Amino acid sequence: GSAMPQPVEVTILTEEKLPVSEKVKLSAQIKQGEDFVDDVEEVKFEVWESGMREDSVMLEGVLTKDGTYEVDFTFDHDGVFYMFAHTTARGMHIMPKKKLIVGNPDMSKVIEDTSGNTMKDDEESEDSGHNGH
Repeated sequence: GSAMPQPVEVTILTEEKLPVSEKVKLSAQIKQGEDFVDDVEEVKFEVWESGMREDSVMLEGVLTKDGTYEVDFTFDHDGVFYMFAHTTARGMHIMPKKKLIVGNPDMSKVIEDTSGNTMKDDEESEDSGHNGH
């Protein structure tokens, strides 16, 4: 009888590199400790093209097996996209983010995504100017 519940962990299973114009699965697996969580309040996948967060799409994930929630999605053009797996489970809200590279985007034309991201993606670029080692 431990007082602290274990944290709920969400792992996005969707591949980072995805095809264009083919049905892909947006997929996340949810666990608490060793247990699969099959009783989430909701899993919503939010998908948007990099730099266009205001045009994001929200899709409801459906339990398929072993704490895995999925929804079909088709990307209709090449680009860099992001997805959140907004998960509400056992009183906790978790929202892991993943970058998705769809088709063969022209990386020089990709708009940097600046939407509220708790993970700092820009840390490795900052230390190039002052390497004290």
